[in-house]
Amino acid sequence: MAKLKTQYVCQQCGRTAPKPLGRCPQCGEWNSMIEEVVEARPTSSATVYGQAPVRLDQIETGNDDRLPLGMAEFSRVLGGGVVPGSLVLIGGDPGIGKSTLLLQASTGMAARGPVLYVSGEESVGQIKNRAVRLTDGATPGDRLYLLTETDLGRVIGHIEELHPLLTVIDSIQTMQSADIDSAAGSISQVRECAARLQATAKSSGGAIFLVGHVTKEGAIAGPRVLEHIVDTVLYLEGDSFHSYRLLRSVKNRFGPTSEVGVFEMGSTGLVEVTNPSEAFLAERKADAPGSAIAITMEGTRPLLVEVQGLTSPSAFGYPRRTANGVDNNRLLLLVAVLSRRVGIQLSDQDVFVNVVGGLQVGEPAADLALASAIASSARDRALPSDLALVGEVGLSGELRSVAQLPARLNEASRLGFREVVIPATGRSRVPGPAGLKVSPVASLAEALSLTLRSRG
Repeated sequence: MAKLKTQYVCQQCGRTAPKPLGRCPQCGEWNSMIEEVVEARPTSSATVYGQAPVRLDQIETGNDDRLPLGMAEFSRVLGGGVVPGSLVLIGGDPGIGKSTLLLQASTGMAARGPVLYVSGEESVGQIKNRAVRLTDGATPGDRLYLLTETDLGRVIGHIEELHPLLTVIDSIQTMQSADIDSAAGSISQVRECAARLQATAKSSGGAIFLVGHVTKEGAIAGPRVLEHIVDTVLYLEGDSFHSYRLLRSVKNRFGPTSEVGVFEMGSTGLVEVTNPSEAFLAERKADAPGSAIAITMEGTRPLLVEVQGLTSPSAFGYPRRTANGVDNNRLLLLVAVLSRRVGIQLSDQDVFVNVVGGLQVGEPAADLALASAIASSARDRALPSDLALVGEVGLSGELRSVAQLPARLNEASRLGFREVVIPATGRSRVPGPAGLKVSPVASLAEALSLTLRSRG
């Protein structure tokens, strides 16, 4: 009879301890140590190796051609398509569209070969109804197989029998292995199921997508080792009150991690947004104080977004600083620079900043647009409607250069903007496209005196 032992595992980082602890000694999380009963296997003093080291030039590689998913945005985030034999984890908030995205990709991939969609949360009838709705009433292909199962052994058996090009597991927290004596979704179950699915993907040559639940902090639920096991980790982000969704890659062993795909949630599922800049600027009100256009980069794609600033006299002794779509600490920094270096008194003003469309802008290149929007509202003077801004603001009020400036200028010119304010440090190396006036400035004060000038 196998000997059982009890250990305590942290839900956040996977750290184990022989006794219960109130706080994890590795990640510092409180009340995260969960009891787990495992089988104690005898250890051997002799180590047996399965194979000898192989010289690099003697290794034969297989066919690593990527398979397109039928959705250009999805394929681009993965680096041009999904790699056969890879294990991909996709997470996101409940209801954000993870299952919808993967079902759409499954129907597109079914045109190339068999696809297996495994769900532990929905019946096959419910999945078919959703698939018919996503295909606008058309019947999905006959090579898309649906399965409702939570036993991992049976799922792997179906994969080995069917040999699908793509397998979707929705979700990994519902899978359960008979080798582990614990409930589905526990740390040991998630870790064991992910490891076995990884081995299945490598041996079968078919790609496997895992849907992962997220915690209230937004991280994927389960042990941190889950993200180390898989080849690619994707996050589907977006505001539930807006229709736009962003698919980001935070880990990719076969491609870049800087790419992002933009989708719009509609009645027939997620629709690819091929020109997101035009979509985000479609409802912009021209000549409105407190509005500025920032040129940001999402991976290799330049993106023009509208940032709004609003200042209002504070009714209390401590003015509020509220940021939506940008880091609140970045807002505090810009307010301090505007007050100290430019002379705009905001100590008695509530300051609100918003990025239109529910986007999250994190790069410092949007600093100049954010500061200009705040100054425009404080002085009640609108910025030119055909003006875009890009630049990082330093604590001394200087403007610092940003990366990939030619791509940003070309995107602004393509969308009809006539002037772009950039840091003076990058002007000598970047010629502007024809028809676009590039205005280099050295400081935030100089930029505001240029952009908020009276237009008669």
